[in-house]
Amino acid sequence: MAKKTQAETELKKAQGLRTPLCKRLYTLKEAGEYLGRSVWGIRELVWSRQLPVVKQAGCRKMYLDRNDLDTFIEQNKAVCN
Repeated sequence: MAKKTQAETELKKAQGLRTPLCKRLYTLKEAGEYLGRSVWGIRELVWSRQLPVVKQAGCRKMYLDRNDLDTFIEQNKAVCN
């Protein structure tokens, strides 16, 4: 495989294209990007208990499991006519 040139990388960055996230736990910002919502939109889903969070003991940071985000998507699909 050929290495990406710097010009290709800069072009993708300018177009807003990123490498897909492939980790299991996402920050609120990353979860927002994954679901197409703002950070505050994600916070509201957490506060209304529609999305569970993972918290490290003694830490205020919240993480969201990718599997829970996928489940949320599946549960909220609707067919529009």
